[in-house]
Amino acid sequence: MSLLDRIAEDFGNAPDVAMGTMFRSPGLRTGGKIFAFLGHNGELIVKLPQDRARRLVDAGTAEHVTMGTRTMRERVAFPAQGNDTATLILWRKVARDAHRYVGSLRRSS
Repeated sequence: MSLLDRIAEDFGNAPDVAMGTMFRSPGLRTGGKIFAFLGHNGELIVKLPQDRARRLVDAGTAEHVTMGTRTMRERVAFPAQGNDTATLILWRKVARDAHRYVGSLRRSS
């Protein structure tokens, strides 16, 4: 079972969450919008508020995501940590945060 599958289990009771794809990579959707997906290098990419994303990059916890020539303001990547347990702890937290953020965007529009 992949780490993303284990994170998906955390949302088992959330009727609005489903597996999906982003750029042919597996991910998690809420209300049809991707909030977390695996990058081609095995990192977890999530959508967070721009100021939070910037702080995480500045702290060295996350990395900028560039798509084509454009650096995304709200999408940041979290590389795998030293082991699966540490990776899962970090990825679960940021996936929950991303789920809340993307869900709030749906409700406010």
